[in-house]
Amino acid sequence: MPDLRRGVFYGIAAYTMWGLFPLYWPLLKPSGAVEILAHRMVWSLVVVAGVLALRKHWSWIRQIARQPAKLALLTLAAIVVTVNWGTYIYAVNSGHVVESALGYFINPLVNVLFGVVLLRERLRPLQWAAVGFGALAVLVLALDYGRLPWVALTLAFSFGLYGLIKKRANVAATEGLAVESLVLLLPALGYLVFLQTTGGATFGQEGTGHAALLVLAGIISAVPLICFGASAIRVPLSTMGLLQYIAPVLQFGCGVLVAGEVMPASRWIGFSIVWLALALFTYDSLRAARKAARSRRAAVRSRLEAAAETP
Repeated sequence: MPDLRRGVFYGIAAYTMWGLFPLYWPLLKPSGAVEILAHRMVWSLVVVAGVLALRKHWSWIRQIARQPAKLALLTLAAIVVTVNWGTYIYAVNSGHVVESALGYFINPLVNVLFGVVLLRERLRPLQWAAVGFGALAVLVLALDYGRLPWVALTLAFSFGLYGLIKKRANVAATEGLAVESLVLLLPALGYLVFLQTTGGATFGQEGTGHAALLVLAGIISAVPLICFGASAIRVPLSTMGLLQYIAPVLQFGCGVLVAGEVMPASRWIGFSIVWLALALFTYDSLRAARKAARSRRAAVRSRLEAAAETP
């Protein structure tokens, strides 16, 4: 039980930090989204390397180097998470915080869709209902925005694809993030050097405080990912499924209460349909988890009874 409590704590910490990101990225203006993203990549690697150095854990490098399939998957994960990070920073700094929250609200439904399309999984009736309501919500919000909510869809599909790739790669959180950061290092450094030489960089031009905030972008990127990895190995999937809603709820609050983004009635209707879909999805997931737990307990009892009857 103490291990479970630690896992829940790590999960709450990770999703809370992710949920409060909309308060941080505006502090980095006038840096553009791509410059912030490049700094985030570079300084994340510094943080991860520091963690690995403290743990004196380097033997995994040889193991990964001998597995080109895993290297290819982590390279693809690095590209996908770059799309996710870049879109999110752009969304927050361009006044689309609520739409970014929508992306992470519908992400669980996208994961279910990936399961059907890519993994040939079969959905239960309530899962189909949740996906249907999710599609209806996207349609309602597209009519409200006058366009597809492309920010939300990009975030939802890129994060879902990232999770799927990481699951296939099956590499520990810190080690996987180290490889991803190494893959992104040269493009990020190249872009930052280009900005410095062309006079377009803000790093060092907006004061020490601004430079420190850009460096801290790496820390606040790496720490929640490490916490998430520590939580995922300790907490049941059903519990993680509930914890994941912390982030979009906080993002939504930041958008409406802090950034003051407009929420017309049509948008509230769209979000209400999303929340209905998530309620159905969560109820079905918890019910399935309880049913599976009862089946496991029944199987254990049957084995114990059979053993007791054996002369």
